[in-house]
Amino acid sequence: MTPTEAALLLGGGLIAGTVNSIAGGGSLITFPLLVGIGLPGVAANVSNALSVAPGYAAGAVGSRPDLAGQGRRLLSMIPAAVTGTLCGSSLLLFTPRSVFDLVVPFLLLLAAAMMAFQNRLRALAGHPKDHSPGKAAVLLQVAVFSCGLYGGYFNAAMGVLLIAALALVLDEPLRRVSALKNVFSALVGVTTVLLYSVFGPVNWAVVAVLAPATIIGGYFGARLARRLPSEALRWTIVVFALVVAVVLFVT
Repeated sequence: MTPTEAALLLGGGLIAGTVNSIAGGGSLITFPLLVGIGLPGVAANVSNALSVAPGYAAGAVGSRPDLAGQGRRLLSMIPAAVTGTLCGSSLLLFTPRSVFDLVVPFLLLLAAAMMAFQNRLRALAGHPKDHSPGKAAVLLQVAVFSCGLYGGYFNAAMGVLLIAALALVLDEPLRRVSALKNVFSALVGVTTVLLYSVFGPVNWAVVAVLAPATIIGGYFGARLARRLPSEALRWTIVVFALVVAVVLFVT
């Protein structure tokens, strides 16, 4: 790795960690960088997943004030999140990724639409406060497992999908949903680290450069997200999801 490549990865890691904490999707910055410096696709994806995981943890720490009162909900999410992540990671390691890559941009467009038309969708599906406890619990588990499956496989923009899904099933301000997203992302990160460290083609030099940068960006990004009004945060996520989807369509 040249000094120029290391500098690019440091800068990309800072931006990616910040973006991941605010909206999700920072891996769409670091993943192309890794491919650009010559890593094969799967090695870039695996190394990227390990590199951004500490940034997710830092984002969760920065979101602590908005996690108050959500401990029981977080505990209920762990089994579905871990199971989904393990299934997605296994798909990445043992199956071709071409079909899933084809679907990813459409998933991002769906997430953007879910955020942009959140109020209308709630009117059709029912407001979260009107759901029975049983229905709310089932919807939460489905959302968490599905996003874990996606995150274990491709990781990039997982946070966008998770915020969009959770905002429809939880009666919470968006900043508290975003805090949940940061903890969930950290959980996915830990799971993928354990699996990829053993079975994946990790480039540890890349991880050593990227990981500290994503930690710094993740912490300060979470603090910035707490200061954004709900509508500003929502439309930031919508715009970023659209941009990422377009990038994936043309690459």
